[in-house]
Amino acid sequence: MVLVVCLLLVGGCAAVVAVFVDEVSDDVSKTFGVTYRVTGDAKDVAIGYSTWRDGNLSTSQATAAGLPWVKKVEAKGLVRGGALTVTLGARGGSATCSVAVDGKEAKTATATGPHATATCSY
Repeated sequence: MVLVVCLLLVGGCAAVVAVFVDEVSDDVSKTFGVTYRVTGDAKDVAIGYSTWRDGNLSTSQATAAGLPWVKKVEAKGLVRGGALTVTLGARGGSATCSVAVDGKEAKTATATGPHATATCSY
């Protein structure tokens, strides 16, 4: 009787592990979207953004003479998200950065003044 109970427990645990592995495999292959956005009145804005793609962090840079600035990226992998850094030029102003993944509520931050920096990540 004890042997039967042990075999049922082991079989149940194996089934749970198999379901978990299957779900993780599905998540790894799903595509997700990351939207980077910078708004405000600042001029000469330096922008750096990073995205997780297939387990690797991909980093890019952009310069915006004026705002708004938007970049949409598609990626896949188990780790989902990105980071955005905005640095204002000598003329200052203000800029708000935001990062959203698959349309979920964006994470935001604001920079105000000459050479100020804001960083937001999801």
